[in-house]
Amino acid sequence: MPFVEVDTNLPASRVPAGLEKRLCAATAAILGKPEDRVNVTVRPGLAMAVNGSPEPCAQLLISSIAVVGTAEENRAHSARFFEFLTKELDLGQDRIIIRFFPLEPWQIGKNGTVMTFL
Repeated sequence: MPFVEVDTNLPASRVPAGLEKRLCAATAAILGKPEDRVNVTVRPGLAMAVNGSPEPCAQLLISSIAVVGTAEENRAHSARFFEFLTKELDLGQDRIIIRFFPLEPWQIGKNGTVMTFL
């Protein structure tokens, strides 16, 4: 059950319509998870700085069970997410940062329980 959050200082008018749906599909493909399990949030218009600069930028947070736990996995994921984001947001790679957070099944609540028991 991946959670993907895009924070950006780009105004909403510069964020392509439907980005959340395309990012959902891309995340499913990149992480090898079913699209109906992917959760995406896009937050435009934030006060942000990346690498000390407030120029247009974005930060991607990716949390998931079992697929973001190693350097090798995240290296491959990173390349594919960067390819997607640079095209979608029209930003250079130096203006995007990605953070990966591995999750355990007991850390995600769903349907009145946690993923461990589903």
